[in-house]
Amino acid sequence: MLNKRFFKTKNEAEVTFEFSHPDADDVCLFGEFNDWQPVPMKHNKKLGVFKCKQRLPVDKEFHFRYLINGKQWDNDHQADGYIANNFGTENSIVNTLRIN
Repeated sequence: MLNKRFFKTKNEAEVTFEFSHPDADDVCLFGEFNDWQPVPMKHNKKLGVFKCKQRLPVDKEFHFRYLINGKQWDNDHQADGYIANNFGTENSIVNTLRIN
């Protein structure tokens, strides 16, 4: 799930990436917004979800994916969209279009 918060005085959005998977002990976020470098997500055991926040430029679209336990790729099932990638699967999309 994606939660977005926009700032009146900054041209960026704070996006909270939230992901759950029944077999996940470890989840990392990968995205083109950080050159596909791993961002470890924090596990909230009480809620059973992994979370992390990223500040992204507004009015853009970025591809991203989750890596579960260092070996299984998955998408955000509530992403803003999906697009085919070069590996025969799809990437999730997060859109930071500011809606006035």
